[in-house]
Amino acid sequence: MGAKLCPKIILEGTRLTHKTDLAFALNEHPGIVGPRKYRYPSPLVSAEWCGFSNHPWGRGLVNYAPEERDRAMETYATWARLFELLPYYSWIVDRFHLSTQAEQRRLYGEVPDFGWLEARLRPLGFRVVLCVRRADTFAAAREARLQVSGKPSQYDDLDVFIREQDLLRELAAASTLPVLELDVSDDDVPGATDRIAGWLEASGGLSAPWGVASVG
Repeated sequence: MGAKLCPKIILEGTRLTHKTDLAFALNEHPGIVGPRKYRYPSPLVSAEWCGFSNHPWGRGLVNYAPEERDRAMETYATWARLFELLPYYSWIVDRFHLSTQAEQRRLYGEVPDFGWLEARLRPLGFRVVLCVRRADTFAAAREARLQVSGKPSQYDDLDVFIREQDLLRELAAASTLPVLELDVSDDDVPGATDRIAGWLEASGGLSAPWGVASVG
């Protein structure tokens, strides 16, 4: 029996960059979770869940209001503690703290400090995959998304996404976590998951770091 596979992947990126598609695909990729004879899920979580409002597309960890800041930070601390308590799970996170920093800067001009959070994620082996696409491919991606979207108006202004992508690149460059910038302009999700799996294998990100059991 080989080393236990328990990668910890944070998928970041603006809209239309296949983050959620990749999250589901990674959850079944043999290079990430090993060969499986039947389907079962690894934990898949998201800061984009709008858990602060009792209506669709409400507020949550990414777009919390200023008066909800303490609640948001406590939630992040709770996620961090859960990750620490379960270090040998495979965690796949669809948007997390970089998206929060980008949105809070857009909404309120402030970038919350997540140095404390990354200091807790780093020993657990968390890595960031920043999903990006070329600016000239956003329009075609929007047309594909409009066929299934429940809120088409959120895709009216593609310049918002291009600006957010630039900001996320800046935030990822400042992160203390390992980062892979993944170009998804070709919309090839299987190929993208292969590239993520290869990066994790090459960088030692498929198994828990030595000594992680002592965390917490």
